[in-house]
Amino acid sequence: MGSKPVISDRGWRRGTCRAAAVVAVLALASFAGAGCGGDDAATDSEKAADAEILNAVLAQELTAVDAYTRGLPLLRGRFLAVGREFHAQGQEHVDAITKAIRGLGGETEAEASELDNPDLKSQDDFLAFAYELENAALLSYLEAAPRLATPAPRSFATSLAANHAQHLVVLRQGLGAGLAASVPEAFEPGDLPPP
Repeated sequence: MGSKPVISDRGWRRGTCRAAAVVAVLALASFAGAGCGGDDAATDSEKAADAEILNAVLAQELTAVDAYTRGLPLLRGRFLAVGREFHAQGQEHVDAITKAIRGLGGETEAEASELDNPDLKSQDDFLAFAYELENAALLSYLEAAPRLATPAPRSFATSLAANHAQHLVVLRQGLGAGLAASVPEAFEPGDLPPP
């Protein structure tokens, strides 16, 4: 007798949509605060430094979008839907980071890193690879947030870190972790190995 999924596809999609909506609201709130004079006190050098940091995380997001584009053909069933959702969220991140850089008066200079994934032949291979990418993205945002001088990009980076931590939970389940084992650490560090 096969085991039943802990979360139905419909319940899982509803939870994923809710989580994405929360992240979007947080990001919009941080940008709305920026439009109300929150960043006016930032110096040009602080804005330039923030644009440089955001370009670094933009490169990470471009790499993730490229990876999901290449990995989608390996995914099946509900993980195909997950991959499509993560790809779409990555593209939303790229668009929002680009707008944030321009809002700081900076130029987008980021490029995706070259992917080193010649041995990806199955869904499990890709899920493990995506786990490493999501871990790296989470770590990038955890390192970027305290270095950002302006409030809106700092809030934005923390909401993106939360989104990547949520991706890790789903990927842990895809890699065979049970519900309890897929729950993030109290302080998710961005460098935990896959289950």
